[in-house]
Amino acid sequence: MIYSVSLVAVGGAIGASLRYLTGLLVTWLLDHPAFPMAILTVNILGSFIMGLFVVAAAHKGLTHLSPLVVTGFLGGFTTFSSFSLETVTLIERGDMAQAALYVGLSVGVSIAALAGGMMLARGVFA
Repeated sequence: MIYSVSLVAVGGAIGASLRYLTGLLVTWLLDHPAFPMAILTVNILGSFIMGLFVVAAAHKGLTHLSPLVVTGFLGGFTTFSSFSLETVTLIERGDMAQAALYVGLSVGVSIAALAGGMMLARGVFA
């Protein structure tokens, strides 16, 4: 139990740090966009990585790393709590169209990215 919790903690620290750095990079590259692209980027990328990992782990017998990768790293890296805050912020600003676009892209493209990661991993491990 302590071992698994330690894996989650290490993975979470790495994931949260990379989320922060990715957010800085995206914000810098896009010159501080009004649309929350940094959070959208990490959610889509994190979903894709999760799709890759779950298939690869199942094929390679690495499911024991799920606490480190899925719960820790990807839990720290993806930001659906931040997603919710960004959505409400857009709504409170009265920008319903941007809020709807953000929700649709976040959910739709993240699910598509996860499926893409799974398909890619299945192709590699087939």
